[in-house]
Amino acid sequence: MERSMRTVLLVMLLTVAAIAISIGSCNGNLGSLCHESEKQALVIFKQDLKDPSNKLSSWVAKEDSNCCNWAGVVCDNVTGHIRELHLGNSHSDFDSSLGGKINPSLLNLKHLTYLNLSNSNFLGTQIPTFFGSLNSLRHLDLSHAQFVGMIPQQLGNLSGLLHLRLGSNDALMVENLQWISGLSQLEHLDLSYVDLRNASDHWLQATNMLPSLIELNMSSCRLEHVHPPPAVMNFTSLAILDLSGNGFDSLMPRWFFSLRNLVSLTLSNCGFQGPIPTSPHNITSLKEIDFSDNFLNLSIPEWLFNQKDLTHLNLDSNRLQGPLPGGNLTSIVELDLLGNRLGGKVPQSLGNLCNLVDLNLGANNFIGNGSEFLESLSACNLCQIQSLQLVQNNLSGHLTAQIGNLKNLRLLDLSYNQFDGALPENIGQLKSLTRLLISYNSFQGVVSELHFTHLTRLEAFEAKENSLTLETSRDWFPPFQLKSLFLDSWRLGPDFPMWLQRQRQLYFLSLSNTGISGTIPKWFWNSSSQLSYLNLSNNYLYGEIESIAFKGLDVVDLSSNQFHGSLPLVSSTLDVLDLSNSSFSGTVFHFFCDSPHQLTDLFIGNNFLSGEIPDCWMNWQMLEILDLENNMLTGNMPSSIGNLVNLQSLHLRNNFLSGELPLSMQNCSELLVVDLRGNRFSGSLPLWIGKCLLKLKLLNLRSNKLQGVIPDELCSLTDLQILDLAHNNLSGTIPRCFSNISAMIDLSNLYGILIPSEFRYAGMLGRYIGSMFLVTKGRELEYGYILGLVTTIDLSNNSISGEIPEELTNLIGLRNLNLSANLLTRRIPSKIGNMEWLESLDLSMNQLSGEIPASLTRMTFLSYLNISYNNLTGRIPESTQLQSFDQSSFVGNELCGPPLSKNCSASKVIPPTVVLHRRYDLLDDEWFYFYLSLGLGFMFGFWSILGSLLLNMPWSSAFSQFLNTLVLKLHGLIAEYF
Repeated sequence: MERSMRTVLLVMLLTVAAIAISIGSCNGNLGSLCHESEKQALVIFKQDLKDPSNKLSSWVAKEDSNCCNWAGVVCDNVTGHIRELHLGNSHSDFDSSLGGKINPSLLNLKHLTYLNLSNSNFLGTQIPTFFGSLNSLRHLDLSHAQFVGMIPQQLGNLSGLLHLRLGSNDALMVENLQWISGLSQLEHLDLSYVDLRNASDHWLQATNMLPSLIELNMSSCRLEHVHPPPAVMNFTSLAILDLSGNGFDSLMPRWFFSLRNLVSLTLSNCGFQGPIPTSPHNITSLKEIDFSDNFLNLSIPEWLFNQKDLTHLNLDSNRLQGPLPGGNLTSIVELDLLGNRLGGKVPQSLGNLCNLVDLNLGANNFIGNGSEFLESLSACNLCQIQSLQLVQNNLSGHLTAQIGNLKNLRLLDLSYNQFDGALPENIGQLKSLTRLLISYNSFQGVVSELHFTHLTRLEAFEAKENSLTLETSRDWFPPFQLKSLFLDSWRLGPDFPMWLQRQRQLYFLSLSNTGISGTIPKWFWNSSSQLSYLNLSNNYLYGEIESIAFKGLDVVDLSSNQFHGSLPLVSSTLDVLDLSNSSFSGTVFHFFCDSPHQLTDLFIGNNFLSGEIPDCWMNWQMLEILDLENNMLTGNMPSSIGNLVNLQSLHLRNNFLSGELPLSMQNCSELLVVDLRGNRFSGSLPLWIGKCLLKLKLLNLRSNKLQGVIPDELCSLTDLQILDLAHNNLSGTIPRCFSNISAMIDLSNLYGILIPSEFRYAGMLGRYIGSMFLVTKGRELEYGYILGLVTTIDLSNNSISGEIPEELTNLIGLRNLNLSANLLTRRIPSKIGNMEWLESLDLSMNQLSGEIPASLTRMTFLSYLNISYNNLTGRIPESTQLQSFDQSSFVGNELCGPPLSKNCSASKVIPPTVVLHRRYDLLDDEWFYFYLSLGLGFMFGFWSILGSLLLNMPWSSAFSQFLNTLVLKLHGLIAEYF
């Protein structure tokens, strides 16, 4: 009995010990005492660290302090040796992260197997070489710790290392990767964002030396080559491969698909082009594939849609085309095909994917009845799908009541399609919906409170540009708190929506063109302090606005209303302000000069503002777009405008500004657009325009009082697309160096790519930052969105003289050329036909002479021609194009032939006397020697032929008769003209 009791007690003690050991193993430190030498090593290590958040406050060198209980320290429960140091941050708050220096006292931790310093702030510190002597390490995590410089090759000595994470240190670099071959047991390697460009030629061979590798992350490492694989692939255990963000710019290698254990393959943004490889062998374990942001084309191979274990497939932003293949993606959870060229009908079989949670088919060419697909979502899918994006396709049809069954739907995006009909009321049954996006469709009818009954989680409702009317009671209390509301072109008015005063979390509000009228109620200004974006443009709002002073407001568009009074005071933090096309009046002094601003885009054109432009532009140094056009501003342009060093677009047209352009404007070197037409600026064309404003694309100085010659310095503006100097008092000749303006030569501008899209639109307003009036095809037209397609030179209505330089015909990308109403002389350049893309050519009201060049018939895009009122002679060249123009294009000359009614033949067409006399007056040395050489050449040629003919008597008789006739005709002509 006694022996039995002892046995039971022994078993109980062993059980308790086992539990204690187990708990100790889990907790790391229970019951263990650290070694004094290791404790001192940690104390010394701490002394060199910066610890702004006092994370290591428990590391105190007291006799009774057990370092195994210190924060981040894990000891072996049996031996008491320090095994692990968990000193990484759980987030990337560098202000509270550890930093400073890493003391080599860590070498005294002989049993250290785990070291984590991730998300730290060792900015400017190199990875210590002594880390390569921590021989017991199995796990080293230095990711996102701000280390710099070369990765020490000594890390290759850690032969027992299983995990090495050095990623997200973009200031780290590697000269050679051969050292990693010493990490024979390595299973996880993360070098993401490390600069491996110098290892680009051998990275594959180096990593292939790691037979145990399971995970390899070399994303964004500046690799440039994917070489053919070695004869023997050693890392056949590889399950996770991430090479995204490198610049391979090649076909996608097939060897990726020979890794039969691959579970996750991420090759996004690698510059891969061509088709996705077809028929890969032995690859059935893939669960995640990301080929997004490449240049992959042709169709999606069928094998990709037959991966039964695939849960995530991302082919976003490629050039894939054709219909979706049939397949068996029974496990798919996320399918992203956004931004391709896929077409055909959306397969209804997608509705049978019972695990599908996120489906994105946006920005493709899918057609057909989209509502049929929505109805095809099977019963098994109704509880799963959370995100459905069909944006920017060609889908049509009505939304039916079935849409209300998608109970877990959080995001529904049907924008930019052709859906029509009424919005079903049971859309209000989608209790989980947070974002409802249906802008730019053809929905019509009435939307009532019933449509929002259960949308308590709705945060974004963007439904602009539909023909919908919102009808709610005046005291309606919406069940949601929106952050984003876009109802442009709905019918909301005439009253200002009262229910908005209950929306306390709105950041983005756009009610443009909604028919609301009256004054903006005070409660709106009082309850909208959280707004970041406000657009109430194109309504019937009136009254005065005293201030727009919300601190968080970034963009305000109140344009095209009926506001009056002085310009309002605005918040100094505002970025974009549009008050154009209203009735604001008074001077602008206080608006510009009372306080500094950080505005980047300012539109206050088309008002009744008056007075001088004040000289306080030092307060507006962030300004990029300034539009004051069509006001009544007077005086000189102030010199402080030179402080606008970030200015890209300047619009001051149609004011009463005068004086010379200030020299300080040469500091505005970022200018792309200068439109000063319709003012009274005087003086000569400044040389600094061509010397300092080298980025100019549009220069319009039309209808001012500028004088002097056109400086050759303008030829340095190689990006110039529009040059309009018409209706000034300019003289001199047309610069021959205009042929240096490459933007007027580059045929790529025919597709409108020289003016980049980021320049065309102002911030979040989505509006063109400037339109421009140009005279083309005999009419003055306003160009807006297509301004980037236009290339033009207009020098009309000046006093420019001399000839049209032959070099001008090198501008083969020019669309409009207007040199009318000048004093140009001599002939039209014979090579003018080289300008085949010219659409409008006006050379009227000059003193041009000679015949119309035959090359003009090659200008097949020419739709407007005016060469009237010159001194041109001869027959109009025959072509379908020239004969289609009206007779008024040719009047005021001595021309004949269609489309003129005057018939002509070579023998009867005689140039007018005034032309011949003028041409004799213009004889200079160059022409004298030309005619002299012509006469001598004729004489020698004539007698060489005559001499041979005189030896042949029959020919001599006939030739003598021909000469007699020719001499008589010449005598008659001379008698008539002289």
